[in-house]
Amino acid sequence: MANLKDIRVRIGSVKTTRQVTSAMKMVSAAKFKKGHDRIIAIRPYVTKLSNIVLDLVNTAGDMYGGLYSQKREVNRVLVVVITSNRGLCGAFNTNVIKQTEKFIKSDLKAQLANRSVDILAIGKQGEKVLRGHGFNIIESHNDLINNLDFDASNIIADDICTKFIDKTYDLVVMIYNEFVNAAVQNVKVHQFLPLEIPLVKNAVKEDFIFEPNIHELIDNVVPKALRTMFYHELLESVAAEHGARMTSMHKATDNATQMLSDLQLQYNKARQSSITNEILEIVGGAEALSGNKSFGISPFFVDPELREIDDEHDEEFLSKR
Repeated sequence: MANLKDIRVRIGSVKTTRQVTSAMKMVSAAKFKKGHDRIIAIRPYVTKLSNIVLDLVNTAGDMYGGLYSQKREVNRVLVVVITSNRGLCGAFNTNVIKQTEKFIKSDLKAQLANRSVDILAIGKQGEKVLRGHGFNIIESHNDLINNLDFDASNIIADDICTKFIDKTYDLVVMIYNEFVNAAVQNVKVHQFLPLEIPLVKNAVKEDFIFEPNIHELIDNVVPKALRTMFYHELLESVAAEHGARMTSMHKATDNATQMLSDLQLQYNKARQSSITNEILEIVGGAEALSGNKSFGISPFFVDPELREIDDEHDEEFLSKR
């Protein structure tokens, strides 16, 4: 059993850890509330915008397979990986990194062999691990996670779209955590470009009047839809991160509380054992002292015959003097 000092040190250490995890849980809870509200607000907008793009493309008919939805032979691929800048959020980053490696090594095996797979990392955790595993990280935008802004995300989205139009990349894929609730996040692999718009066969074309014309309208709407989709997926990842961290820190706080209870019980047992040993030592010392007196050290316990011999000897000694 550990001594009292070691147990006291461990109790102090666990208390400090519990304070840290509890504070992190409260901070993440506040950030999670903000992120959750933004997700709830943007989801209906993204859904409606996607439906508008779908209706426009199906109405135009000949515009299907246009500028942002051109499918061509996949020679070079860009993978956008969204993780977090900090850890302590459970398996949030690990799941995205594992899915990224699995997707590249299985679905992009030929491109990987030709060194034609580039990664755009958003988040320090993913960048650090994937770079260490030998993948080609061409860009990183880690500051975007800390201060997520629509205008800042538009710059990155426009750059990705430009590289796709210029045929720098033939396929752009985004891998991120989709927010479900505070305790659940689903890793999602989404083809960002070319834009996948299902063409509805025998669709009933509404009699709309488009100004200036449907072609120019699609050219203006689709880039805005792509920017909104990119920003939406960033929001999903941020909300999922704070939910994962809040849940992880809540579990860590509960575990620290349970550990403190176990350590306190262990400390009480060790202290009781120490007190019992001290009492036994005191009692043993007292018994040892009383045992010494009984073996003739005190004159009150000397045999009477021996005391008479001693007295006679003393009288004889005095008479000679």
